[in-house]
Amino acid sequence: MKKLLYFLLLFLIFNCKDKTPKEHTFYYWKTNLALNNEEKTALQNAKVPLLYTRFFDVDIVAGKFQPVGVITKDASFQTDKKIVPVVFIKNEAFLHINKEEIKFLAESIHNLIQKKSAELQLNTNNELQIDCDWTAGTKDDYFKFLETLKQISGKQITCTLRLHQVKDKKATGIPPVQKVYLMCYATSSPLENSTKNSILDVPTLKNYLSDLDDYPLRMDIALPIYSWGIVTNFENKHKLINALTIQDLKNNTNFIKISENTFKLKQDGFYFGMYLSKDFTIKIESVAQNDLDETLAFIDDKISEYNIIYYQLDRRFLKNYQF
Repeated sequence: MKKLLYFLLLFLIFNCKDKTPKEHTFYYWKTNLALNNEEKTALQNAKVPLLYTRFFDVDIVAGKFQPVGVITKDASFQTDKKIVPVVFIKNEAFLHINKEEIKFLAESIHNLIQKKSAELQLNTNNELQIDCDWTAGTKDDYFKFLETLKQISGKQITCTLRLHQVKDKKATGIPPVQKVYLMCYATSSPLENSTKNSILDVPTLKNYLSDLDDYPLRMDIALPIYSWGIVTNFENKHKLINALTIQDLKNNTNFIKISENTFKLKQDGFYFGMYLSKDFTIKIESVAQNDLDETLAFIDDKISEYNIIYYQLDRRFLKNYQF
């Protein structure tokens, strides 16, 4: 009996995963840097000493690279976290790009980050993160851009990693960085006709990440804590309203609740920055805490060491989750 108990104890020791909570911080994705009391408290309680902050997007305008939505700062934005600048680049920017344009893009991004960091007096660390949904057709030029940005900036360059880039890593390639940030959301398009939650459908995520333990780079995990509204018109076409909540619709008497998370509009008008017609519907998608828990349990079985970056730091969503 003693031997049996001894072997049972050894089995439990070597087969039980470490379930201690992972450390976390947040993405900050608003154009104007500002923090209210709830956001300051959540950020102060986060033990990772970094805040991943979107500085600007890069788009192609009239055939030229153009920064879009460059950040500004409010006096309320005060934190002891070091800022990690994040730049989103549309994948289209790397279609038909040449060597000189790659260098120009890397120099322009580095210079604008340096300028905004000094102008806004931001305490940045030695990391620059690039967010781009690269594909098999753009990987070579995108990877060359990452290498060029590292040479020009002298910084540690990291990048985001989407689900399909894990599943199809042979086609999309492995980026030339030391670390990636796996985006565990956007499991499908919100503009498709589907009954699945397009922000996070856990079975879909598990399918994409079945071979996650084979991915050769160190990674942290980005998890969604946001919601949005999917507008459907008479032709069954869809538009997206970011950061819309069920409470926003409940607070507006021009919307009638027709199901658990879907509302119908009672009259034409401008709502949430968009003109909508009577009888249009809006479906609110959000992420339940148990879906986040199930996602983390699945990832724990694949990789052992990682931090969590919640997307995004916004008081409207903080109250709905446990950190």
